[in-house]
Amino acid sequence: MSNTLTDPAQSAAGPAEAQPNGGKEAELEGLDKLQTDTAQQKNLKKTLIRIIAPLAAVLVLIGIWQVYVLISGKRADVVPGPLDVAGTFGQLWAQGTLQEAVWTSVQRGLIGFLVSAVIGTALGLLLAQVKPLRIAFGPLISGLQVLPSVAWVPAAIIWFGLSDGTVYFVLLMGAIPSIINGLISGIDQVPPQYRSMGSVLGASKLEMAFKIILPAALPGYLSGLKQGWAFSWRSLMAAEIIAIGGTLGFGLGSLLQRGRDLSDMGMVMAAILVILFVGIIVELAVFAPIERKLLRGRGLLSA
Repeated sequence: MSNTLTDPAQSAAGPAEAQPNGGKEAELEGLDKLQTDTAQQKNLKKTLIRIIAPLAAVLVLIGIWQVYVLISGKRADVVPGPLDVAGTFGQLWAQGTLQEAVWTSVQRGLIGFLVSAVIGTALGLLLAQVKPLRIAFGPLISGLQVLPSVAWVPAAIIWFGLSDGTVYFVLLMGAIPSIINGLISGIDQVPPQYRSMGSVLGASKLEMAFKIILPAALPGYLSGLKQGWAFSWRSLMAAEIIAIGGTLGFGLGSLLQRGRDLSDMGMVMAAILVILFVGIIVELAVFAPIERKLLRGRGLLSA
């Protein structure tokens, strides 16, 4: 039936010549689809590598750990193997101790880091904009950054007692200097033309800070936030290990200290691994995607 309706001239010229525009569009659509499929395959491959490579590294380390336990011949209460630690994980989970410790520490860490980010950002912008303040307080901020946060614990216990105030004070003193220095470093790398353009356009000081300088300094600011999180997590663990009792909750640092008091190496190793795991999860789930998106948006990272 269709043959009877087809123009013989068109049939002789072929489908591409019979519909020249439609053929080209179909060809372009095919090329676009091919490029899209190739890009999706590359993204899938990168995602698999990002997932498989760390898992493979963890499995290798667990294997080395087990081999060392077998070769050393030391008692399990001194050098527990992976299965011993896994058994301790199960016991702590069944008792609800592990969930309580993780929730307490993660909650404190997130609240303390958010407060540190707000304070550190405000102080960083102020010091970067007002040169006399930067000259006066810059060396002090750098000195506070290198001061071990555990040094603040005795003073914090005297000032705040065995309460959450002690933990948060130590955490803030560990995180805020890193965020300030990261933001100032990022602002120093902002081209001066941006400020000149903002002045020409009549931007106020707040508009200059939040709409021009801060967006331009995002890479350095993000590095400061990452370092601030690392310092806040370390400071939190130090405070929880030393300050125990009173109205303080039971965190991962407290779990680690309890393992030491009981000479339970399985509990000690379990606490260390959970502390490490939380730090890795925050890095991979929060900071790494933001950093990749930021660098890719500025053309500093291939798609």
